[in-house]
Amino acid sequence: MYSLSQSVRVRGAAGEPLPNPFKGLTRLEAELRRGELSVVAAAGGTGKSVLAVNFAVQSNVPCLYFSADSTAATQLSRATAIITGDDSKVIKRKLHEGDFAEYAPALAQRWWIRFNFEARPTPATLELLLECFREVFGIYPHLVVLDNLSNVDAGAADSAESYTFGLEGLCDYLAEMARETHAHVMAMHHVVGEYSDGLKPIPQSGLRGKISRVPSLILTMHKEVDGMSGRTLNVSVVKNREGREDSSGETYAALEFNQSNIRLRDVDHAF
Repeated sequence: MYSLSQSVRVRGAAGEPLPNPFKGLTRLEAELRRGELSVVAAAGGTGKSVLAVNFAVQSNVPCLYFSADSTAATQLSRATAIITGDDSKVIKRKLHEGDFAEYAPALAQRWWIRFNFEARPTPATLELLLECFREVFGIYPHLVVLDNLSNVDAGAADSAESYTFGLEGLCDYLAEMARETHAHVMAMHHVVGEYSDGLKPIPQSGLRGKISRVPSLILTMHKEVDGMSGRTLNVSVVKNREGREDSSGETYAALEFNQSNIRLRDVDHAF
């Protein structure tokens, strides 16, 4: 056990916020803090993975990304587009045609971002790759992305009750992982059917499986489409142990989504 004075010395990097590429989220006091678990929840196709890969690339910190929901070609094209500003469709075509060498120098500058593409990783896989990351780089990653939470093979769930218990137990496990490694663990998650169109603010109660107890930070996302290929992703802070929150989801930061280069950037206003 530690006194308050001793706790200053033993806390390590726990609680330190990662660089936040989005000023709107900073204004809402939504920070990804090391040693903590966050959950990002939205309807399918809203842009959870887009937000995650933008955080991974734009925050520019050592990152281990478990991409169970997207293939290597998709994530490589997205990350390359964010880094270079080139059109992601052109990048993917060049990737499939074997004409990708021009992007090698830009990608080499992000050597500390590592991906795993298993569709059903187990907790043992998560632990193994975390230790591999530390063995290679001498440190644990500062950011661990789990895309998606429900893709982790944590054992059979043969009823709604066991499914919910399994997700809550998995969140407990991930929170402990964050605390032990001083990484921020960001897990993508789905929402209940009422919010499956992705077009309205999602409250804290809209998360599938009712897992809100464990994460320190919960963000939900909905989209606005202007009918001319423009899209805005609105990120609500519905739980936040370290700052402002609005469990209704009606308070959010607006991010402009460039569908060509996959980049997200702040919209000038935030609600």
